[in-house]
Amino acid sequence: MNLRMRFVTDWKRDCWTMTELCADYQISRKTGYKWVERYDSGGVLGLQDQSRRPDHSPNATAPDVVDALVGLRRRHPRWGAKKLLAVAAREDRQTAWPSRSTVCDLLKAQGLVAPRSHRHPHARVPSPRAPLTAVNQTWTTDFKGQFRTGDSVYCYPLTLRDGFSRFVLRCQALAGPTYEATRPQFERAFAEYGLPDGIRSDNGGPFASSGLRGLSRLSVWWLRLGIRLERIAPGHPEQNGSHEQFHAVLKAETARPPAANARAQQRRFTRFCAEYNEDRPHEALGDQTPASCYHPSPRSLPTRVSPVEYPGHWEIRRVSPIGQVSWGGQVLFLSGALAGEDVAFEEVEEGLWTVHFATLALARYDARQRRIQPIATLSEGRSPATPPRALR
Repeated sequence: MNLRMRFVTDWKRDCWTMTELCADYQISRKTGYKWVERYDSGGVLGLQDQSRRPDHSPNATAPDVVDALVGLRRRHPRWGAKKLLAVAAREDRQTAWPSRSTVCDLLKAQGLVAPRSHRHPHARVPSPRAPLTAVNQTWTTDFKGQFRTGDSVYCYPLTLRDGFSRFVLRCQALAGPTYEATRPQFERAFAEYGLPDGIRSDNGGPFASSGLRGLSRLSVWWLRLGIRLERIAPGHPEQNGSHEQFHAVLKAETARPPAANARAQQRRFTRFCAEYNEDRPHEALGDQTPASCYHPSPRSLPTRVSPVEYPGHWEIRRVSPIGQVSWGGQVLFLSGALAGEDVAFEEVEEGLWTVHFATLALARYDARQRRIQPIATLSEGRSPATPPRALR
């Protein structure tokens, strides 16, 4: 600016020709005339750098398309460009919508994209879980971290989804993560949507315990209903990553800040789940909604759970109210979660027995050493063919 102003001042003195003055300032005559013209028309401000952007661009996104996308983003501030395009195309199939990269640039220009913080990746443990290929193959469940509502009362959101379709089956604000509060929610989900083949959870209560094979009262009930148990490795929530991602969205949309009380918080959960199931497209589903991909299970919840049946050559024992069974004159403690249930002993070789409950092999009992050892490495629902090395 100072250089340009000096040039114009020297020109106004009328002591040099344009050719001489431009040679002295080492600029072209075209640039010299341009600076003089800008000063005459706009004063000092006319000497500032001006935008090179053209007045008209034939390839620019139409203003009404930009307004539609920006309005959709403001209604759903956590939806990315791909989801916005999927919803916009679903609502208006006649408009030629821009590419994903163009929408990203539009959102950034409107100040609607917050920069992400960079995090160091954690070490991952490979999950032995089979890929989900069908509806109701595996449901996933967890408790979203507790938080206080506006009345300072803790809220424990219980969430339950179909792993394949991402359909939210339950999102309930509970007073605590207890068996008494949790079981009725599963009963209602089973009554409405039927029974899944399996349920995947973490190792916390009330889904699991620190006892034999991690059994809890809730998981014992699931086994009696013929539901397969799946648990992720301790300390590795990424093995249930889709459910964890759902929790992040749920918290951002409904609990920042929390509602005034549990009833108001539940209304937020209900509205969010309706939008999540019916409106929000999912990339893993080909930008379809979970509701369009989900259907109830053909296995209905029985009105009465039948007793567990075992092969005729297995020895059956009833577990006492304190979790013990009597075997060969010995009292063996199994698990308090099995109180009142029938377990079976299968002889795999002389003096060596496998203890079963429903489809789950629980432990090995060595009658010679009078020692019981939990089975921790075998897959659920499969009877071991050979005893553990420690008991041979």
